[in-house]
Amino acid sequence: MTYAVAFRLEGGLVFAADTRTNAGVDNIAQYKKLQVWRQPGDRVFVMLSAGNLAATQAVISLLNEHLVADPEEDFPTLYNAPNMYRAARVVGDAVREARRIDGAALEASKLGFNTNFIFGGQIKGERPRLFQIYPEGNFIEATDDTPFFQIGEHKYGKPILDRVARSDMRLGEAAKLILLSFDSTLRSNLSVGMPIDLVIYERDTFDVTREKRISADDEYFRKLSGSWSDALRQAFSKIEEFDV
Repeated sequence: MTYAVAFRLEGGLVFAADTRTNAGVDNIAQYKKLQVWRQPGDRVFVMLSAGNLAATQAVISLLNEHLVADPEEDFPTLYNAPNMYRAARVVGDAVREARRIDGAALEASKLGFNTNFIFGGQIKGERPRLFQIYPEGNFIEATDDTPFFQIGEHKYGKPILDRVARSDMRLGEAAKLILLSFDSTLRSNLSVGMPIDLVIYERDTFDVTREKRISADDEYFRKLSGSWSDALRQAFSKIEEFDV
């Protein structure tokens, strides 16, 4: 399984995903689940994936194939989409195409066509936007009321996001919050594992210049985890005990 989360903020977008995948307790591997497409100065896209690894890779491969197709063909791609909504439609169409090719076989094996994506970015002329794309190819968009999306094993990392997340957070604040969400998830779910891939996109830059892979021995992450544990213990000790 995996855990991935992304924020849409006034100052840009923040994305993060773990890298663990498994096909049983004795078959664990690492795969990057964060994909970046860019045309500097015009558009940038980031996509996080969760679910069946073969199915999600098929969707990404279809998107890349379409980008190198005959330019004279009138075929919608990420690079000719006029806005982020249309770009999200391109991803949804690729999901449906992959499902048409592999869906019946996966359903017959009882695995099911299990793909979930978070897709976001910015095209020149509009603000950054963020979408969650479902296995059926349809999607919803992040708003000021709900500025983040999660996919995969999200339940352990969701409570802190629900309590703290705001659409007016600074990018660095959101990155810190996302990493705390990962810390909670890593402690409670063995199917999620490091390293974590993190991308911070600054609004109107139309390129990705802040990207990092965070390993288990990363100094900032270890300090963050320890400080958060200490703060929780101190807060807990200050609350009055329950007495019937």
